[in-house]
Amino acid sequence: MKNIITQFSRIFVGILFIISGLIKLNDPVGFSYKLAEYFSEPVFNLPFLVPFCLSLALFLVIAEVLLGIMLLIGYKPKFTIWSLLLMIVFFTFLTFYSAYYNVVKDCGCFGDALHLTPWESFTKDVVLLFFILVLFINKKLVKPLFSKGTQNLLVALGMTASIFMAYYVLNHLPIIDFRPYKVGTNIQKAMEIPEGAPQAVVKMTFIYKVNGVNKEFSEDDLMNLPEGAEFVDRKDQVISEGYVPPIHDFTMMKDGSDYKEELLLESKLLMIVTYDLTKSDTDGMQKLADLNKKAVAKGYKVIGMTNSSEQEIKKAQKKYNLDFDFYICDAIALKTIERANPSIVILEKGTVKQKVHYEDISDLKL
Repeated sequence: MKNIITQFSRIFVGILFIISGLIKLNDPVGFSYKLAEYFSEPVFNLPFLVPFCLSLALFLVIAEVLLGIMLLIGYKPKFTIWSLLLMIVFFTFLTFYSAYYNVVKDCGCFGDALHLTPWESFTKDVVLLFFILVLFINKKLVKPLFSKGTQNLLVALGMTASIFMAYYVLNHLPIIDFRPYKVGTNIQKAMEIPEGAPQAVVKMTFIYKVNGVNKEFSEDDLMNLPEGAEFVDRKDQVISEGYVPPIHDFTMMKDGSDYKEELLLESKLLMIVTYDLTKSDTDGMQKLADLNKKAVAKGYKVIGMTNSSEQEIKKAQKKYNLDFDFYICDAIALKTIERANPSIVILEKGTVKQKVHYEDISDLKL
């Protein structure tokens, strides 16, 4: 029985680590954004690690895939199981911290393919921790499946394939797009809230100054406020988020107005997405002026989408000779649309038709 439980744990943990790793390896930039969220000031306050997020993300996801392979074939079981234990303890701490303090809404364990709540993520890691502890206690029962030479070859092939996949998706796009803005998505429809959908439940607490002292009042108390009470602040506690549409933070702001309703009706709209012009790739930006001319000649309306300041927009327009308008959108939404900075998205009346990395501009079908 002990051997059966150990071998089941071996297969279960190995397959789950490979699947989880490959999903994140499909989109390491997205996983790096999640790590940056953990390192941000409101969470662990480790801003000096933010510049290394992509490198750390690549290391973690490749290690995750390799450890899964190594466990399944029984490669160096002592080293493999120790590594798995240390990794799952680390991730269990992260997910518990996120859930308990409610600071990171989604751990990114399965990228955008499967979103888990903080407590679901923590529960998943606790289950994994249990099975890895079974393996740790019964390390001697994890035997190699192949000869030493074959084992080394399989691990080397796994590492080579992982590195190649990472290189490919970083220089092009994720092989499979799990995000809300994938090709075929109609943005207007993805922003709609279905009739009868659950509404958000928010507990509001109002703070008023009464006789020089701040006091808290519930909504029911507002009808009987003391005379002379002065409003100070309001605190909102989300009890239930209700239905949140797949796309909920998309805007096309310019001069204080949102133009998305009219722009998303354009039959030929080419969006150049660069969430931060100060961080955009120079070679990619230099290709945009020529792309703009070709697209306009084909009847497209060309716009830029960014979260940069007006000053940075003017600076980029001058530096790269860009004569199209830029519209403002939240940086997180723009990072969700596409991972490359810049990237190109073609819309037809709000429906995403094409998306390309700046390295693949020649693949655009205008």
